[in-house]
Amino acid sequence: MLSQQTQQLISRYQAWYQSLQPKKEESTIHVDEVASKVAAFYEKIKGVLDWREEHLLRKRGIERTLKRIIVFNGERNKEIAEPLVYELIRGGYFPNDTIPETKIKDVQKLLDKYFFILQHCDQRNGKPASIPPKRTTAGKEKSELQRWLIEIASYELERCLAPPLKEEALIDYMTALLKERIKVREGILVVKGITEEEKNLQIYIAVQKALFKLDTSIISFNILTKKYPDWQNLTPESTRLSEIAQNIYTLKENIEKALKHPLAEKFYRVCQKYNTPYLVLGDILADDPLKAEENLENSETLEELIKSAYSKRVIRLRRIMRRAAIYSTLSIFVTKIALALSVEIPFDKFIIGEFEPLALGINIFFPPFLMFLLVITVRPPKQENLQRVIMEITKIIYQTEQKDVYEIRVPPKRGKLVNSIIFTIYALTFIISFGIIIQILQKLNFSELSMAIFLVFLSMISFLGLKIRERGKEMLIEKEKETFLETIFDFFSLPIVRAGKWLSDRWAKIDIALILAIIIDMPFLTFVKFLEQWRYFLKEKKEEIH
Repeated sequence: MLSQQTQQLISRYQAWYQSLQPKKEESTIHVDEVASKVAAFYEKIKGVLDWREEHLLRKRGIERTLKRIIVFNGERNKEIAEPLVYELIRGGYFPNDTIPETKIKDVQKLLDKYFFILQHCDQRNGKPASIPPKRTTAGKEKSELQRWLIEIASYELERCLAPPLKEEALIDYMTALLKERIKVREGILVVKGITEEEKNLQIYIAVQKALFKLDTSIISFNILTKKYPDWQNLTPESTRLSEIAQNIYTLKENIEKALKHPLAEKFYRVCQKYNTPYLVLGDILADDPLKAEENLENSETLEELIKSAYSKRVIRLRRIMRRAAIYSTLSIFVTKIALALSVEIPFDKFIIGEFEPLALGINIFFPPFLMFLLVITVRPPKQENLQRVIMEITKIIYQTEQKDVYEIRVPPKRGKLVNSIIFTIYALTFIISFGIIIQILQKLNFSELSMAIFLVFLSMISFLGLKIRERGKEMLIEKEKETFLETIFDFFSLPIVRAGKWLSDRWAKIDIALILAIIIDMPFLTFVKFLEQWRYFLKEKKEEIH
């Protein structure tokens, strides 16, 4: 017998299916097809330079556009929804002739909410809001708050135009089931405190990361809507929004604190291990929501559907990995070429007075080769993994009295002496790893600048490659056994990967796409709008001939 949670999930998928059916005739937004193709091509180029996960591309496009508008208009509340929506459709982020014109008012309403918060976040009852003593740079804090709110607003705008009904249904389903199954093991850290509310919030956060690799801004929005169920209906006239604006700094800090919880990684690992059954189940329901209940209740039909959905997801995962490898490498490769032409070659020729073509070639082509090597060596899941997926799906969809328990194992607290020894060993591996690489580069006649650039890009590619490799293993339920050689390799490569993570975090803050948007977007968009108006003019003149 299907569990109550599974029946509710089926109902929500059926509601999603009904939402896709053609509605009664209503005016939809239309943009010129030729102008749209030109704009969409330009957006794809920017997408290469500002690479993100495939499912985050649309949100990132909205985010770039909003940032550009705010850079030119400041925080002044203007009627920007209509040109914004048209620009997004023209750029290929939403399909043409499908979004109702009434959505423009909804978009303006939600933007008004965020502009209101930005304008009133430093006021409390007509006076400047109290700022904690640690906030010594109010301007920087305001800038970070603005960036945070724009990222959240971008996602709310996306879901306003394309509601993610089935994704949210699956997130809620997995969260509800894992709340019953995950137990935090009693130990030293638990005494310091993780309440039931904290545990449930960490499960909710981890599920979003494990299922759909959602970024922190989307998760932040979802936490906001859990805390304020009426968030999407708030207007500048509401008292609730004024209260939120006055306390927005504290609210932001609390959300960021939850995202950086000491046990966050432990919860994520458990959710990541068991996400495949939920993903495959979601695929089965999405293929035929109306017959979902009948299909799930028939064990033979269910097994065949699982095998088919599992096979399709493995193929899709390989495609995602290839795309991730190509786009991430291209993004860094283009930057590397620009850096070589503008900095590296002039430095070697005019400062050092010696140019080494071999060093430049290695510097340019080795990182893409390394990425290719890291991706191609990912092993596909074994056949036994499919049997585990079938077994796990049957466990979660049916009503059972006994449920599996997944433990969050907290490591024992280490003493200062042990921590000092571990840190010393880690520092030595860092010195040895980078020392060996530097020695090799010196023998290849790399200049100091070329060595620095090589190490930076080697670290970033290593980190991105490792992330893609981890993505390739997301279908696995059974943990792979590590060999002795892999342990040795990890021992020496970890410092490089950690350095790459640190550099990638800093790189993400340099918004290259926004810089290009400010420099290039305005004249280009003016050209696209002119092309669209010219096309309409030609159509009018053609109609006058008949």
